[in-house]
Amino acid sequence: MNENALNANVGLKLRGLRLARNIKQTDAAKDLGVSPAYLNLIEKGKRVMPFPLLWKALRYFDQDPEQFMSTLGEGRVDEALAKLLDEPLLKSLDIDSESLQSLSAEPKLAGTVAALFNLYKNTRTQLENVLTQLSAEERTRAQTGQSGGTGPGLRFDYSPFDEVSDFLESHRNYFPELEEQAEAMRRDFQLERLLTSAQLIRLLEERFDFRVRFETAHSGSSVVRRLDLEEQTLTLSPDLTEQPLKFQVATSLGLLLMDREKLVERIVGHGRTRHAETQRLIKVHLANYFAGALMLPYGDFFKEVERTRYDVELLSNIFGTTYETVAHRFCNLSDPKRTGIPFHFLRADIAGNISKRYSGTGLKFATGGGSCGKWAVHLAFLNPGQLTRQYSMMPDGATYFCFAKVQLQPIEGSIVKGTAYSIGLGTHAENAKYLAYGLPTNDLRKDAVASGITCRFCERTDCNQRSAASYRFAFAFDEYTKKDCFFSPLLVHEGGKGERGERHDAMDKALRRRNKEGEG
Repeated sequence: MNENALNANVGLKLRGLRLARNIKQTDAAKDLGVSPAYLNLIEKGKRVMPFPLLWKALRYFDQDPEQFMSTLGEGRVDEALAKLLDEPLLKSLDIDSESLQSLSAEPKLAGTVAALFNLYKNTRTQLENVLTQLSAEERTRAQTGQSGGTGPGLRFDYSPFDEVSDFLESHRNYFPELEEQAEAMRRDFQLERLLTSAQLIRLLEERFDFRVRFETAHSGSSVVRRLDLEEQTLTLSPDLTEQPLKFQVATSLGLLLMDREKLVERIVGHGRTRHAETQRLIKVHLANYFAGALMLPYGDFFKEVERTRYDVELLSNIFGTTYETVAHRFCNLSDPKRTGIPFHFLRADIAGNISKRYSGTGLKFATGGGSCGKWAVHLAFLNPGQLTRQYSMMPDGATYFCFAKVQLQPIEGSIVKGTAYSIGLGTHAENAKYLAYGLPTNDLRKDAVASGITCRFCERTDCNQRSAASYRFAFAFDEYTKKDCFFSPLLVHEGGKGERGERHDAMDKALRRRNKEGEG
């Protein structure tokens, strides 16, 4: 234990002894022959306590000196506070043991902190439950055309990520200012088509005077990139392979460029966002956009896209980037003079959670409650080594051609420790003929997979893979009739309302008659 920690521990323990005996600080200072201010500094660990005064204090509090000294390294923490160490929020704040020990010396304060934190958790849980219920009711009213008292368009579950998605779609995910900056940087440094991480690091050092170092993150940390503006250093994980390493350096260039040129303010404007986090998230997306524009320059990339007929895998090899980076770039091709085919983009994990989404086709994604299990982006996990392709038809008759591929990134040879994502792209069915991955079809209505957006709002009555009842139908259940999926709505001609009541009456009469015969 260092000297500062020892002083703090001695002071905290003496304070604890004083408070346990309900002795006021002024009275203890008078009895020990020191000023209250001096004793206060000792108890806070800001002054070294002379040994003669320490022995006097121990006699005053009736403590055995040997036993007291042996407990200085124990660092006991209030039990209620100790339990909070396992809470994710406190873990994110990185509160150390010395801070907790300091708090533990204030029993009333420690109890108050623990109580307030538990109150916060309970209130947050209740609030989330209420918002979930209100969101479900609001969506139901919107789908059924009913007017609610909350006003049109109000979404209770409208997250910062939803706000960013709407921002990107409103700009068609195309930002000419970033394209121009990326082109200018390539010209200034005479960069060739295929970039290397070494070139990008040199560019960072020469253009922004930043040093780059590789350093393994602390145990339990998964940070792969850290940009320190004060020290002017970029710290990268040595475990990054060439392709993700290039992207992280290019993103860092984008962040520094946007700070220097105030690009975020110019692009976003001064309009207020609903969430405080939205501005930062938009900045991250714009930095990633710049990285894509730098690595895949619009003109050259667009020419190769048309030549290869949107062959994602071939393009990733030509430009030395990942499949996901090329798929993202497809969604940026909205230059009025060189417009690409519109795509929607999805990234999903094996549990069906969608972590990235963008709609350039007009497809409306669900804001909560999962997605359709019939989509190619989910089915791709059944054949992770192959490209999954299909035509999909929505309940309103809109048809899309979709394809997806699983990207695996194992750690220490283990996929469980690493990541597994499915990258999905989709476009209007009539565009399939322009794609290298397009599927031939003679009867689109027959070949298309019947799908929807999400089970809660799907109009289909015949889906065999529903995971929840749809809000679009009144829930009707008949214990005597079983459809291929429990959650599929029961129609009248299948034994539903009207016919079902008469059948139940007949069954009840038959059961009563049988019971009477049994009694006789």
